[in-house]
Amino acid sequence: MSEQVLRAKEAFGTRLREIRKDAGISGRELAAVTGMHFTKISRLENGKQNPSEKDIRAWCAACGADDQHDDLVATLRGIEGMWIEWRRHLKGGLGHLQKTFDRFHEGASVVRSYESIVVPGILQTQDYAHAVLEIANDFYGSDDEVDGAVDVRLGRQRFLHQGKQRFLFVVEFWDLKTRFGDVEIMREQLERLLAVTTFPSVSFGVIPPDVVRSMWPGEGVWIFDERIAVVETTTAELTITQPSEVELFLRSFERLQRHAVYGFEARSLITKVIEELE
Repeated sequence: MSEQVLRAKEAFGTRLREIRKDAGISGRELAAVTGMHFTKISRLENGKQNPSEKDIRAWCAACGADDQHDDLVATLRGIEGMWIEWRRHLKGGLGHLQKTFDRFHEGASVVRSYESIVVPGILQTQDYAHAVLEIANDFYGSDDEVDGAVDVRLGRQRFLHQGKQRFLFVVEFWDLKTRFGDVEIMREQLERLLAVTTFPSVSFGVIPPDVVRSMWPGEGVWIFDERIAVVETTTAELTITQPSEVELFLRSFERLQRHAVYGFEARSLITKVIEELE
């Protein structure tokens, strides 16, 4: 099991323990009231076992914490569903992985994206996307047809042109300079970004390298409306639905937005990198 999952389970158990202690009852007393065995109470509080939603309902009722029920259930569902192991996910191939990401775009009104290393996938050119996905194919050993995955990724650009969604992008300046492919591939990608800055449905911001920060650079994240945040790590795709955690990502994104420059200033930074390629 992923170390991150273990930490999430342990944190959830700690929260259950604090609710019980705040109510002033012992583990055995809680077991008697809820009908659970006292050893189960211990396993739940130590993150060794996930409770059912029925268990949470009984726990909150016994501790006079019904106001925390909904948030606990959302957290539980997040723990159960947020981690999708890449190797299991890649069994369907890189193309399948790309298609599964489309489900987050469907129905979203506002899509926010922050990237600190790579150009956001939906804005990538064919050759740039091929270079990025070739790395993933090699690293994860998926032995897949990269061209098919590239086609799926490029097909996602339809969301940019349908006019049904608003896209807010923030990238670090180093995204523009990090090399995936040769000079021609990078020039084409950067010219693509120049065009994107003029799309009516797109806000594209670049964080200059010399900005005085009030928010640190972080992991890349996609936020769909105020409902879902998706973070891709080396080992897993983390899908976050707990409202309080999504709110933290929204706050982080808003701070990063304030660091960025837009319009003419953003295009000037992109043009500067193109000139350096020469």
